[in-house]
Amino acid sequence: MSIGPVQLLVVGFSQPDFEGEVAAELVRLRESETVKVIDAMVVYKDAEGALSVTHLDTLTDEDKIEYGATLGALIGLGFDGEEGAEAGMELGAAAAAEGIDVLEANADWDVLAGIPDDSAAALILLEHHWAVPLRDAIARAGGFRIDDGFISPIDLVEIGLLAAEDVETHALSQS
Repeated sequence: MSIGPVQLLVVGFSQPDFEGEVAAELVRLRESETVKVIDAMVVYKDAEGALSVTHLDTLTDEDKIEYGATLGALIGLGFDGEEGAEAGMELGAAAAAEGIDVLEANADWDVLAGIPDDSAAALILLEHHWAVPLRDAIARAGGFRIDDGFISPIDLVEIGLLAAEDVETHALSQS
């Protein structure tokens, strides 16, 4: 199975006001085949740090069957009881068979710890369909990935690609 680059997008909300606009945009991106939403959820963290989770209804029925609790397995949240744990173990075993140490690779990455108390975060696991033809062309040319990352709006201002007054509009991509 060929899969495009996968990204976990974690977006915080200090006063969440979810009215379906984000889910609708994810559906639009999926329908245009720009991205595939592998999994999406909202994690609420109360003032004491206790978590509650709601899955976003952005997946097709087919995707729900195929991917199940993928995001929960990736970040360490158990879903669907024994079945969810089994699915997570199977994914981990498949990665290990390919020589990938999932635990070591993610040892310094605690997505849930980064969510401030008394807030919420949308966690969206995306496959970038648009990048598949580019990735394949690079591979055919003998290229390989060395590194990648998002550039913050502040850095774009420093190099003159973005006006300082536009930083707030693009603040979501800051890291």
